Amino acid sequence: MSMTGQLATLSAHAMAALVRTRCASPVEITQAVLDRIAALEPRLNAFVVLDAEGALAAARQAEEAVMRADHIGPLHGVPVTIKDVQAVAGLPTLRGSRLSDPVPAAADAPAVARLRAAGAVILGKTATTEQGWTAVSENPLTGATDNPWMTGRTAGGSSSGAAALAAAGCGPLHLGTDGAGSVRLPAHFCGVVGLKPTFGMVPYLPVPNNGALSHIGPIARDAADVELMLEVMAGPHPADYTTLPGGFRRDPAGPDLTGLRIAYSPDLGHARVDPEVAQVVEAAALAIEALGATVERVTPPWAPLGPDLIRALWGPPLMPYAPADAAAEAAMDPGLVACLRENRSTSWAEVQAAQSRRHAYAGAVGRWFAGRWDLLLTPAASVAAFPHGRQVPDHWPAHPWDWLAWAEFSYPFNLAHCPAVSVPCGLTAEGLPVGLQIAGPRLSDHMVMRVARAFLAARPFRAWAG
Repeated sequence: MSMTGQLATLSAHAMAALVRTRCASPVEITQAVLDRIAALEPRLNAFVVLDAEGALAAARQAEEAVMRADHIGPLHGVPVTIKDVQAVAGLPTLRGSRLSDPVPAAADAPAVARLRAAGAVILGKTATTEQGWTAVSENPLTGATDNPWMTGRTAGGSSSGAAALAAAGCGPLHLGTDGAGSVRLPAHFCGVVGLKPTFGMVPYLPVPNNGALSHIGPIARDAADVELMLEVMAGPHPADYTTLPGGFRRDPAGPDLTGLRIAYSPDLGHARVDPEVAQVVEAAALAIEALGATVERVTPPWAPLGPDLIRALWGPPLMPYAPADAAAEAAMDPGLVACLRENRSTSWAEVQAAQSRRHAYAGAVGRWFAGRWDLLLTPAASVAAFPHGRQVPDHWPAHPWDWLAWAEFSYPFNLAHCPAVSVPCGLTAEGLPVGLQIAGPRLSDHMVMRVARAFLAARPFRAWAG
């Protein structure tokens, strides 16, 4: 690989260090990443808008700041992508839909503004499923985003483009959002690291009207990069009343996990899991035990209440996207239309009753962690990447929209506002990645990422090398 090619696939930490020491310029790094994107994007189809001109202009400004010896931020000259549900000034926010207003945003969303202030170079907007409704990587606006590991397979969603680009080494940092697994599920399918932090850790504007399910989180190939990106984005914001005081600080502890009490549940007591996925995750749990932690197989008592609860809460917040007429319906994702049809008779009283059950559920999760456990290990998802054109794999019961059937491990931590990360832990016999999910109680983000770092240091994952 040439030096230019090596620049494109470096970690954010490495890129920032090269810029600080003047061993590589922001322009060289940005151009290297753009060259790699040009080579791979026709197959991946991961961008909605690639703003190469704007990225290079920002990189030149970053280079001038280095030459002037200005104070520079922790991401100075580091390329970053933004999922197309968050605003980037001058670019449209289309949300994977043909029905979205294409008018460019007047200002950056808070998380984007913080990345820029830290010196990041914004490459563009990445593909998402329509309105973020599903976890497969297709939308009616830009089509299917491909998995780098295997042509024709889903990259997951709804942060589809972010995970595919991270896996392909097209820049080190990618902003995703997660309402029921939309950071962790594509990370699982693509073999990268995806963190859903504690709810309120990162400001999200406009505040989603979906029952406080949606979180902003980083996707990267490196756990330390995920922590760095979260440090930059985290902290309170005056326009988001849900944001928490303080921010995120990395736990400096090393790879010895002695003293941690970690639960392991291969199925949460109710979830179907493909045998190959289960086997890879079981080996990962044993590897964490070998690092010194006490790991015990459990069935959390709150878990079986999750399936009915998420299905009661997932569809109703999508109803504002219900098509106004037949022409609008024809322009939409058929799966989203099916979900909307199934939920159109849901009453306000039913939604409120479900929210009451959700609050009790979140409390049960918190008490369970506080009673005995520091963390919980599970599969990140029940299946490996399957072909485009369906919501569930062929060997699972068909359904017009219910992708949640194979995502039973992710949404509990949206419901309970807990941090959870997917880290790559192995491959299936077909050569497709599998993710281990590490979850913890609210505000344990530092501990979740400490274990993620320790695991990946002990069990380095062979990144996609295409």
